[in-house]
Amino acid sequence: MNQHIVSAYDSEIKSLQKKVVEMGGIAEKMLSDVLEAIEKRDVNLAQQIILIDARLDGLQREIDEQAIHTIARRQPMAVDLREIFVVSQIAGDIERVGDLVKNIGKRIIAMEGHFPPKTLLSGLRNMNLLALGQFKAVLDAYIQKDVSAAMNVWSNDGGIDRLYNSLFRELLTYMMEDPRNITFCTHLLFSAKNIERVGDHATNIAERIYYVVTGGMLTVSRPRGEDGADMAAVETNT
Repeated sequence: MNQHIVSAYDSEIKSLQKKVVEMGGIAEKMLSDVLEAIEKRDVNLAQQIILIDARLDGLQREIDEQAIHTIARRQPMAVDLREIFVVSQIAGDIERVGDLVKNIGKRIIAMEGHFPPKTLLSGLRNMNLLALGQFKAVLDAYIQKDVSAAMNVWSNDGGIDRLYNSLFRELLTYMMEDPRNITFCTHLLFSAKNIERVGDHATNIAERIYYVVTGGMLTVSRPRGEDGADMAAVETNT
């Protein structure tokens, strides 16, 4: 009987993890596609990205409901309880990544065909590629329960912040030089901020991996890009 209970519990955990992996795959594709939509000025692709976000929302609800039922039935302790708790949290992070990418899709549509010069997109592209790489790496770390790989993602989050700060200054300069640039530069600024937040959620997941594997919480501050506090202050005041 005990073996049956353990087997059933393991099956439930694997089912939760499988749904998290599915969510991660959807969010990865959304993040990759949204850059293509900007570069190709593809409004139709942006609309598809917005629509697919509903699948992430549905999967997160399924995970939360299944996690609650599993806790109620099995009453897990220690590492088992941490596993279920973290699965639900990671699902929330991935769902939020989907929301952030969806927001970028809405910005593409809002540009109404008035897209910025491609030379302005290089900074956004670099940010997107780095965030996508971080996101993929942390999902792999979760699947493998690799704390070292998770901490590598955590320690590299400052790189996305630095790219964001650089792009912030570049776009601000364009807006000051010519008021006609304000509209599309504003859309790009919000898009860049959404990508920077994707990096933050990858860092969240890395911290959750550390917790589920070690049972402890990180006690050091997160790395930040240079002038991160200054950029935040500028955003708050504008």
